[in-house]
Amino acid sequence: MPRYASAAWRAYRPGSPVSVRAPAAAVAERCRILGLDPGSLRTGYGVIDCVAGREVHVASGCIRVQGASLAVRLRQIFDTLHALAAEHRPDEVAIERVFMHKNADSALKLGQARGAALCAASSGAITVHEYAPRAIKLAVTGHGGAEKEQVARMVSMLLALSRRPSADEADALAVALCHAQSRRMLAVVSAQ
Repeated sequence: MPRYASAAWRAYRPGSPVSVRAPAAAVAERCRILGLDPGSLRTGYGVIDCVAGREVHVASGCIRVQGASLAVRLRQIFDTLHALAAEHRPDEVAIERVFMHKNADSALKLGQARGAALCAASSGAITVHEYAPRAIKLAVTGHGGAEKEQVARMVSMLLALSRRPSADEADALAVALCHAQSRRMLAVVSAQ
């Protein structure tokens, strides 16, 4: 981005009028984001509000499902997330994209849990955004290969949490923060 009205600094003439474009305003609209970190046994969720260019923690937690049958666990995930979406009324949903596991059976179960979470959270006209695990870590910690402990520490700092969230809870909040950052950057780019 050039500092002066022209493209090059050499064209700058002291005393001549310079039109300075005001920086793009932060996303002015208020937006509530539901971040999800799906799993077949534990599904993390995090709700944040984007207000005047900053993020505020609303709620977060971990859904622990029980049952020998995968269908029963998927129904518990669906019912709990559907109730959370009805309670918090998010404007947008952000979810972690499935990555390939070494074990195909685990990857299939994770995909099914993710599907149940998506169906529950996106009922209505809510837009859903997906992010790769490396992109989420990069957005929150500045390093795409960050450890879970680093993610939890940064989430605590960014949202000024009084306690350190559990791993699944921190991952879900990190997904929501990643989407908030993505929204902010999109607003800056579209304003130019």
